[in-house]
Amino acid sequence: MAYNRNAGQQPGVVFLHGLMSDRNGTKAMVLAGHCARQGRSCVRFDMFGHGESSGKFEDGNISRWTEDALAILDELTEGPQILVGSSMGGWVMVRAAMKRPERIAGLIGIAPGPDFTEDLMLAEFTAAQRQQLESSGVVNVQSEYDERPYPITRQLIDDGRANMVLRGPIPITCPVRLFHGCKDEAVPYEVSLRLAEKITGEDVSVVLVKNGDHRLSTPGDLRRLCAAVDEISSLAGL
Repeated sequence: MAYNRNAGQQPGVVFLHGLMSDRNGTKAMVLAGHCARQGRSCVRFDMFGHGESSGKFEDGNISRWTEDALAILDELTEGPQILVGSSMGGWVMVRAAMKRPERIAGLIGIAPGPDFTEDLMLAEFTAAQRQQLESSGVVNVQSEYDERPYPITRQLIDDGRANMVLRGPIPITCPVRLFHGCKDEAVPYEVSLRLAEKITGEDVSVVLVKNGDHRLSTPGDLRRLCAAVDEISSLAGL
């Protein structure tokens, strides 16, 4: 995996990018700069099949990307960590936190998209797309966020079904902060509300940004993101 790591104080921050994105996006870079100014450790990395990491995107899935996040936690960080997950990274964030609860100081979701393969892709596929997925194992889906179509595979859909988190209680008790734009056309803001409801911990809040879109990368959005890191760090007493 390709990654950038800055050493520093704890709790550290690990950034989890979105689908077909990478570790060099605006939110990741601003977050890394904020941590550097505070002397806080930060790791940003490219998941399998993304950015400069090895592998083909078509061979990746939620299980593999969760294993990537766990490897980063286990091999490149020490002590409590704040996971920051953007879109698909918000799903990976939840799965990783469930597997390493003792390592997680808090979670910050930016337009998190848990269960998107089932609820936001498969549910909206046309009959022709479903037929193509079954016959060829892959269907290309256009996105307003990338000129390249997203090659969505049947194995990604099947693996997503095995990793869904919104169908029952989510045993996470650390502080959770979720940010979602009301004008998000990729992941409806109701997903964050549903995620907050399913998390069993009590220190969970959702901030809805009235004019926010899926990216949430305006100066105001970025200030809120950095402030959430500071808040969770303060709650951790570190």
